Amino acid sequence: MPEGHTIHRLALDYGRLAGPVRASSPQGKFSDSASLIDGAHLTRTEAHGKHLFLGFRDSDWVHIHLGLFGKVGFGAVPAPPATDTVRLRLADATSYVDLRGPTTCALIGEAEKAAVHARLGPDPLRADADPAVAYRRISRSRSTVAALLMDQKVIAGVGNVYRAEVLFRHGIDPYRAGKDITPAEWDAVWGDLVALMHEGVRNNRIDTVRPEHTPEAMGRPPRVDDHGGEVYVYRRATLPCHVCGTEIRTAGLAARNLFWCPRCQKR
Repeated sequence: MPEGHTIHRLALDYGRLAGPVRASSPQGKFSDSASLIDGAHLTRTEAHGKHLFLGFRDSDWVHIHLGLFGKVGFGAVPAPPATDTVRLRLADATSYVDLRGPTTCALIGEAEKAAVHARLGPDPLRADADPAVAYRRISRSRSTVAALLMDQKVIAGVGNVYRAEVLFRHGIDPYRAGKDITPAEWDAVWGDLVALMHEGVRNNRIDTVRPEHTPEAMGRPPRVDDHGGEVYVYRRATLPCHVCGTEIRTAGLAARNLFWCPRCQKR
């Protein structure tokens, strides 16, 4: 599932559509709603965690959640004939965007949009985010910090990669209870997430290693992984830690694979 930086990047990319937008649903599942926004201007785009909102007119929003299988593809006009897997095609005079396989694609109003925001935690990529809201929930919980970081009601937009990497970068054992995370530790984690995720938006990939641990600095080959990006622990199980050389471990936690260094992230 895409992490929050990808959705914020999509909001920027969708926002480049200009003028009246043609909207269609070749798949047919969004046809009625597409007809209502066809010919309207895309006036604003917004992201909160893994939720994308495309604004039309004053109060109409297309709410998109990609889920596990959703994909977005951009291209220049003339657009090729759309396949019947395209849920929503938007096009202006110069480009088109195809949305395939989302978990959610719905035309909603302001009240429904507000309800989505209300059930999400603060997003490190949003200017209105309040990290204290997330810490109040974390500091009262006996759940592991690793599980809490993946809970979108606690903090929105953090996925498996950022979760594993930010805990490593701050030497925090993923199995520590949320209530044992100090305010200073949380401030450092939040600040790091803000910086890392903004960099992810700019580069459209996740890179978390510090300058002294890049392939060039260490004289090691670049990471070969279809996920891309230079990381410390994510999907590096059984490989040596870049910092201490200890074998990276993995385990299941809340239906996702967890990765950590047992030496750098001592209990």
